[in-house]
Amino acid sequence: MNSLVKKSIIVTLLVVIVDQVLKIWVKTHMYLGESSYVNWGWSFSGFQLAFTENAGMAFGLKLPGNIGKIILTIFRIVAIVGIIFLINWLIKKIKPKTGFIICLSLILGGAIGNLVDSLFYGMIFGPSGYSANTIAEFLPADGGYSSFLHGKVVDMLYFPIIDTTLPEWVPFKGGEHFVFFSPIFNFADSCVTVSVFVLILFHKRLIPQLEEYEKEQEKKKKAKQNK
Repeated sequence: MNSLVKKSIIVTLLVVIVDQVLKIWVKTHMYLGESSYVNWGWSFSGFQLAFTENAGMAFGLKLPGNIGKIILTIFRIVAIVGIIFLINWLIKKIKPKTGFIICLSLILGGAIGNLVDSLFYGMIFGPSGYSANTIAEFLPADGGYSSFLHGKVVDMLYFPIIDTTLPEWVPFKGGEHFVFFSPIFNFADSCVTVSVFVLILFHKRLIPQLEEYEKEQEKKKKAKQNK
């Protein structure tokens, strides 16, 4: 097996495992709305584990209605299949740098991690409530809280980069509580987001062979046209 393929599989599996372990722990140990303040003693000392669920995309975004949930799940499946084919094609045809494949594998692992929630969590977990005596049960005797394709994605990571009270002199909002970056997300979301930013910023360094491949394909097309 190609070494890049091995690395891709390992990275993808690690993301899925870490993501699912964290989600399962939160789902079976915390109730909805519960937060656990963690003081790390560094710049992100406001980091919290804050349990919430969403039926949609990353950072709580979602499509409306039951149909929206099904469309989103199908989209995730199509995206996962597409990324798998893209990684396979790149390794075979382009032979990109390891960093590029790792980024794509992180995205793949993140997509799979959230897909697992959507597909199965509704069947294998009981409902989570908003009090300590309503923590979800794993594989409850009376069945899960929903059906196949209708599971909710578990989110728990909360990084309020700025959490303060605005000065009184700020127009209209002076004296009000202000939080910059309030979405609650999960490990899978973070892997996807960070990897996308890295690919946008450094794609030319990570896959310089792509330009050479495109030039070679253009030469072949011109050669065929001149025959």
